[in-house]
Amino acid sequence: MDQAPTDFETLIALQQHGPDTWVGVSAAYAWGRIYGGQVVAQALWAGLQTVDPEVAPHSLHAYFIRGGDPTEPVRFEVDRLRDGRSFCTRAVVARQSGGAILHLSCSFHRREEDAEVQTARMPLAPLPEDIRPHPEENWPWIMERRSMRSYPGAGQSMGWVRLLDDLPDDPRLHTCGLAFTSDTVQFDSARSIHPLQVPREQYRDAFMGASLDHAMWFHHPTRADRWHLYDWDCHGLTGARGMTVGNLFAPDGTHVATIAQEVLLRERRH
Repeated sequence: MDQAPTDFETLIALQQHGPDTWVGVSAAYAWGRIYGGQVVAQALWAGLQTVDPEVAPHSLHAYFIRGGDPTEPVRFEVDRLRDGRSFCTRAVVARQSGGAILHLSCSFHRREEDAEVQTARMPLAPLPEDIRPHPEENWPWIMERRSMRSYPGAGQSMGWVRLLDDLPDDPRLHTCGLAFTSDTVQFDSARSIHPLQVPREQYRDAFMGASLDHAMWFHHPTRADRWHLYDWDCHGLTGARGMTVGNLFAPDGTHVATIAQEVLLRERRH
């Protein structure tokens, strides 16, 4: 941890430490915990090291078990659950000295030529260059966001996201890049329907928030270093948990991925 990664390629470059085990390091996050999208992307990359390059991820399901320490390396242990002719399955546990921080199941599919039908439609949205970013929106490294305001009661949120640095043409790298960007924008859809409405700069004082579990389905290959639009809906709040479901669109309207995440939105009671 002499120097924390400041670009996605360095972040995703895991080191092998024995059979089906890899170790990665974290970027330095101002909020003191590892960003959830990072550990999902790294766990997926570890799983990809154990499968045939001709199969591609089509889905992942992850549980965030505890917050990760960005000053400590993360160990990724891969379990080869099944290798079939069309599909193969892996389980990945991410660990630090305090125990497991993430459990991820991922499935890979050998490409098949069959029907291609898209029913999801990209919503109307201003272009990313036409959106003035909030000071908290732009990370100083790795990822850039341009979120649109979620009005009270809307139950929706939208935003453009991309990785900052140009990546090689490896489609596996771009899939992991999408996984990295997928743990963002959705919180505003849940916050917008909470009875307690506060300005953005007061969110952390009013609420304790975290990602609880995360699922993602990949429909079409794309480039994570280009702008993509996230369109999120919150299906409700129950017991401090919000259920959010989102679609991810490429700039040409292609439905690239579907994401579901349950978020913790707990009101701080002083």
